[in-house]
Amino acid sequence: MTSRKQMQLALQMVSGYGAEFSAWRMPGTDPAAYADTDAYVRRAQIAEQGKFHMIFIADTPALTVDLGPQTPMFPMDPMLALLAVARETSRIGLVATLSTTFNYPYSIARQFKALDVISRGRVGWNAVTTSEPLAAANFGARVAGREERYARAQESIEIVQALWGSWGENAWKLDAEGGVFADMDQVRPVNLQGEYYASRGPLPIPPSEQGQPVIFQAGGGREGLELAGRYASGVYANPYDIESAREHRQAIRQSAVRFGRDPDEIKMYAGFMFSLGATEEEALERRRQLMRFNPAEIPGRVSYLGSMVGLPLSVSTVDIHAPLPDELLAQAYASPRDPRSPRALQLLKQGLSVLDVLAHGVINYHPVVAGTAEQVADFLQEWFEAGACDGFSVVPDIAHDGVADFVEQVVPILQERGLFHRDYEGATLRENMGVPYQYGAMQP
Repeated sequence: MTSRKQMQLALQMVSGYGAEFSAWRMPGTDPAAYADTDAYVRRAQIAEQGKFHMIFIADTPALTVDLGPQTPMFPMDPMLALLAVARETSRIGLVATLSTTFNYPYSIARQFKALDVISRGRVGWNAVTTSEPLAAANFGARVAGREERYARAQESIEIVQALWGSWGENAWKLDAEGGVFADMDQVRPVNLQGEYYASRGPLPIPPSEQGQPVIFQAGGGREGLELAGRYASGVYANPYDIESAREHRQAIRQSAVRFGRDPDEIKMYAGFMFSLGATEEEALERRRQLMRFNPAEIPGRVSYLGSMVGLPLSVSTVDIHAPLPDELLAQAYASPRDPRSPRALQLLKQGLSVLDVLAHGVINYHPVVAGTAEQVADFLQEWFEAGACDGFSVVPDIAHDGVADFVEQVVPILQERGLFHRDYEGATLRENMGVPYQYGAMQP
């Protein structure tokens, strides 16, 4: 563990191309990267060279995009992608999403603990409840109400952790001469029965070097905070500004205290997207090119931007290649319902064209910095030092060069400023995150 407070970095790996759906068309990108497992391995190896704490793969078990112009949002199978990465890396953590709603606890426990042992203690499970109707349809199910989904999640996590601990820490004897492989008095069924799930156990997998996988959580609201406070050591969050990020992190820490835990045991990772260039203009041009690949989307983006600043913007009423007229800007205001709106209004008032404001990523799901390595580092430093997060889930615009550019250009700046470690603290994900060893159900 580090004694000095430093940020942690996760590399979010999407479908093999990057954060933007049109990245597959950029020069230098392999259009078939979605099916190239070696591409995932290479980028994970680059991230490990840059001392990233972990790679993170989100997942929804459904096709949710139009594959005509766009690429899938997620790898073919997150667990298989991580297995490939595990065999070709040695320090970087491996975190994947698996739904508590559409997977049985025994299957979850088996997959993650096996991968944790294979990787020598580098695995984490991002436990999510899944509210996507298309995913439910793939399992012949319906989307349950929020209360039921989180009740299922709590049962699932408790059973999974019990199964993880069902092989006693000292059960493996490996006494070839005496003929005792394991002490069966220490390998016991869990016999848990809930309203939604049940499992007998035991799980015939010994502990890894970190005991068991690290639990992550990514849901919001009261139920999500409660789940994080009870079980999680990491939380992936999607705040757009420092104030809401700080509030969310504080709420997570307070939830940990309510469940008798040290709040420093939970790390919050804020989602962050970037486009790097030698100059800000070069980075913006990179994003303009991505938009040019899908001109049919531009009218909708312009209209959405207008709703953020209280203006009826459309491609037929304004010149999107020029700054907005003064008379329009005088009527503009930041929507109080969208935390991205103040940034959008600020850029419009600086005299940027509508297209350039969109190129800055103001309507993206995460905050976006399009600029130089110093500008990216400045953003990360500002958020981190403001207490808005413990680290970041970093998503490059284009994966084929974005990961290497971040490692080669941004990481050294963060290290020189004392904000990011120069080497791994240990061999396991828990050691590198600075969270306690755990085996079996968490004790209050």
